[in-house]
Amino acid sequence: MSFSTEDVINALRHVDDPDIKKDLVTLNMISGVTVDGNKVSFIVTLTTPACPLKEKIKKDCIDAIHQYLNKEVEVNVVMDANVTSLRNTGVNVLPSVKNIICVASGKGGVGKSTVAVNLAVSLAKQGASVGLIDADIYGPSIPLMLGIRGKRPELRLIKEKHFILPVEVEGIKVLSIGLLVDERQAVVWRGPMVTSALRQFVTDCIWGKLDYLVVDMPPGTGDVHITVAQTLNLTGAVIVTTPQEAALADARKALSMFRGDNINVPIIGIIENMAYFTPEELPNNKYYIFGKDGGKKLAEEYEVPFLGQIPLVQGIREGGDSGKPASLYGRENPVVAAAFDELATNVAQQVAIKNANFGPKAADTVLS
Repeated sequence: MSFSTEDVINALRHVDDPDIKKDLVTLNMISGVTVDGNKVSFIVTLTTPACPLKEKIKKDCIDAIHQYLNKEVEVNVVMDANVTSLRNTGVNVLPSVKNIICVASGKGGVGKSTVAVNLAVSLAKQGASVGLIDADIYGPSIPLMLGIRGKRPELRLIKEKHFILPVEVEGIKVLSIGLLVDERQAVVWRGPMVTSALRQFVTDCIWGKLDYLVVDMPPGTGDVHITVAQTLNLTGAVIVTTPQEAALADARKALSMFRGDNINVPIIGIIENMAYFTPEELPNNKYYIFGKDGGKKLAEEYEVPFLGQIPLVQGIREGGDSGKPASLYGRENPVVAAAFDELATNVAQQVAIKNANFGPKAADTVLS
């Protein structure tokens, strides 16, 4: 039995990434190939640590080695991850942030902040480095939901200028106006003051290296959305809705806003929150209080990915009120934690697909 590292690489050319539809070698996902007798080792670098097809890709690699080299080969596959990015780090603000995802809704009360918090925490659980900006200046709720009310970010003086250090909690970096002002005082600011504060959250804050920065947007379609879209090179937007028509009507406005010429932000997908009610004592029962599959039908209508359904359960509300996100403290109701973990996986998957499809190689193909 004799073969070279080149033989191993050629065998792995037969293994495709199921999402991107290209082979792992072409995608530069294979490295560190070594051959020692009948033992083969190599590293597969995935596009996100939250890859839902990790085990399938690993199995396909082992099967390819056995099929194209020899069935007796001992294969050691090391699964690694390096989150992809399309942000031009040489030009944009936040050059060390690979992907910026804004979580938006057309109206308030659909659980957008709850989704943003649990999405950020679930991405961090799965191995990504994550930040969270609370861009809802008038109604900041992130400090409450993460149990950091009363905490204040530190300041660092660099070259005679003060920079903000985000508060770190539950494995993520967080910044909110609620951490800078008395929570009992209303923020009574005109639009320019709000947009100025948001720019400071970006330009005067030390975020460091992040795989994902989640931005919890305020409800509606206004100044903040324009500022965020024009200040940051957004990877895309996630739209949160509930199933009933009143929420869907406003979600359509959010979709059209992001697709407008003056904003032009890709849609990562739609999340249906409060999709059904599940009593804790009857975890297998589903009651469609607000209607059924409204978010799923909206995704089909606009031909965008449907990212998942989040149930309406008491544990999610309790987690938000107590500062213990359901995605982390959902042991009492594992269905809830699993729903948010699946959501994070789907978001990361769609980001990786968009980055692959619209990267330099894809752009070159279109131009040629």
